[in-house]
Amino acid sequence: MTQDSKGGTRKFTAVILAAGKGTRMKSPLPKVLHPVAGVPMILRAIHSLQASGASEIRLVVGHGQSLVRQVVESTGVQCFEQKEQLGTAHAVTCAKVEDLEGEVLVMNGDHPLITPDDIRNLLQSFRELKADVAVVTAIVKKPGDLGRIVRQKNELKAIVEARDASSDTLKIREINTGLYLVKSEVLKKLLPDIKNENTKGEYYLTDLILLAQEEGYSIQALRASPRVAHGVNQQSELAKASLYIYRQKAKKLMEEGVLMINPKAVYIEESVTVGPGSVIYPNVFLRGKTKIGSFSVLEPQVFISDSIIGQSVQIRQGTYIEKTEVKNHCTLGPYARLRPETVLEDEVHIGNFVELKKTKMGKKSKAGHLAYLGDAEIGEECNIGCGVITVNYSVEKEKHKTKIGDRVFVGSDVQLMAPIEIGHDAILGAGSTITKSVPEKALAVSRAKQVVIENYQSRKKSHQQEE
Repeated sequence: MTQDSKGGTRKFTAVILAAGKGTRMKSPLPKVLHPVAGVPMILRAIHSLQASGASEIRLVVGHGQSLVRQVVESTGVQCFEQKEQLGTAHAVTCAKVEDLEGEVLVMNGDHPLITPDDIRNLLQSFRELKADVAVVTAIVKKPGDLGRIVRQKNELKAIVEARDASSDTLKIREINTGLYLVKSEVLKKLLPDIKNENTKGEYYLTDLILLAQEEGYSIQALRASPRVAHGVNQQSELAKASLYIYRQKAKKLMEEGVLMINPKAVYIEESVTVGPGSVIYPNVFLRGKTKIGSFSVLEPQVFISDSIIGQSVQIRQGTYIEKTEVKNHCTLGPYARLRPETVLEDEVHIGNFVELKKTKMGKKSKAGHLAYLGDAEIGEECNIGCGVITVNYSVEKEKHKTKIGDRVFVGSDVQLMAPIEIGHDAILGAGSTITKSVPEKALAVSRAKQVVIENYQSRKKSHQQEE
């Protein structure tokens, strides 16, 4: 529903065409499922339509429809199958338009940059002009193979497909975006009259304009931003669409007080939040439901997915974080890896080449370098030395837990054979393989006896000479 000029509500239905193969994408994935800045482009179209007040959305599916249906089923849209690819007008027919009411917006599923405001503005113009049929146009620098808008005395005369256009017509830079607004009663009357008398033998929705002219309906060409016209037919266009979203997100964050060394070289999805005063270096990638607090610093090549990062956190170069919670004043990396279900309390230090998985580390604990801590609970103010490993995976293919109390010192190259518990204030000697639980304040050492043979090299040489 959207409001009319008198403050009432008016219905509009959207028909999204998403049945094509997208052969130019050169990908086995259905074209409309390719992600634009982390979101499948078909979902971008659906979300924009829903936010603009569409009372109903009908999605025409075909190629790869089982996958497409799985992705869109949670949105509440209705799917209609186009069994044969016989053109855009045929696709609209497959959406069973005979029971539609009010206004109908027809658009392609590969236009990921259209916004709710774009749709609302187009609907408003359509109503103010009292149009029966309208095509949405845009002026672009390189029209390529897009249909050209032919005007006469500034009035819409025709839409000419590039393949059917003369050399003069191809010079026109105003193009058909593939979006149409039409009153439902007009659509139902004219759609059956569209013929397939063209070089491809397909039923073109562009012919709706000519038929409407012949019937004396009010026809308009509604000009929109070139961004609305950005369709995705090949991988380069997909990349451009994603870059546009990333640039817009970077601009918004900077307006909110986030510092960026080079906003053209950061990749932050729209669902991410970053607090003011944080600094983001080039080549940082933030995705999903990630939240970054204020005054944190993300150095180059940091990747964070679906994680919560507190305030004043220093994340050094090359660190990879997924589904993790990092609280305030922590330092991570360089080149640390935090895997799902990891929680770091305040002031934890994780150094270079340390990997954590499903591990909780208490306040002020630290693991400086070259360690693996998995399925572990580590208390406060612990020191985990270089080369420490929690041996958590048994030959029975089961995961076991390591529990370490507060203020525990774990020396370098210690192996903790889970399941095991280490009490508060214990010390584990370097090079030990700890197979049994250690009580509070105890020292645990497990090493082979050191054997020293004096003058070994001299004896070895003497023996070789005798041989």
